Amino acid sequence: MVKMLYALLGDLHSNIEDTKAVLAHIEQTAKDARILGLGDLYECTVSKIKAQTMSALPLQKAAIVENDFEELLTFPSIRGNQEERITHVTGIKRFTELPETIEIDGATLMHGHQFQWSVTWQPTFPLFKKPLLFFGHSHESGIYHQNKKLPIHIRFGQPIALQEKHYGINVGSVVDHREWCLYDSDKRTVTFMCASSVNKVRV
Repeated sequence: MVKMLYALLGDLHSNIEDTKAVLAHIEQTAKDARILGLGDLYECTVSKIKAQTMSALPLQKAAIVENDFEELLTFPSIRGNQEERITHVTGIKRFTELPETIEIDGATLMHGHQFQWSVTWQPTFPLFKKPLLFFGHSHESGIYHQNKKLPIHIRFGQPIALQEKHYGINVGSVVDHREWCLYDSDKRTVTFMCASSVNKVRV
C-alpha cells in the first residue's frame, strides 16, 4: 500500500456545524489527505436501556438524520456504537454495510466501543497486529501505550513523531470539540488538529 496522509475523524453525532468546520479545516490544512471516519457518524436518540426493548422504529424516530448532514458524509467510515444501536432498534440494514475496522498503512481503525472501559474512561485495548490503533468513542484525544495514556502535552497542529512501538491513538471528537487527527504513515507522525482553535494547548 502506498504510504500517504490520512485525515481521521470520528464521533460526529449528526452535528452539522461541527462537521462542516472540521471538513473545511481538513481542506485548508491537509487537502491531499485521505479522509476516513471512525464511527458514531449519527446520533441515536434511543438510550441504551430503552434500546433493549425496542424494535422496528422508523429511522427518524431512532436517530437524527438530516439531508444537509448526510451530504457531508462523502468519505468511507467504520461503524460505531451509535450506528449499531440504530440498526438494532430499526431493523434497517444500511449501517451493517459499514465495516467494524479499516486497515491502512501501519494502522487499524476501530471505533472503540469494543474495548473494555473503566469508570474513568480508561481503555483496555485488544491485541492488534499493526503498530498503531486509531479510535474514538470517549471523545478525548490522546496517545496510549501499554493501556496507559501518555502524559504528552498536545499542541494542536504540531506533529508528534512516534517510536517503533505499539500505540493507541484517540483522535478526539468532531462534536463539541471539532477535533481530528492527521496521520503521516511515511514519517510515522500524528498531528492532533482542532478546527476551532489550532493553537489551543491540551495537557
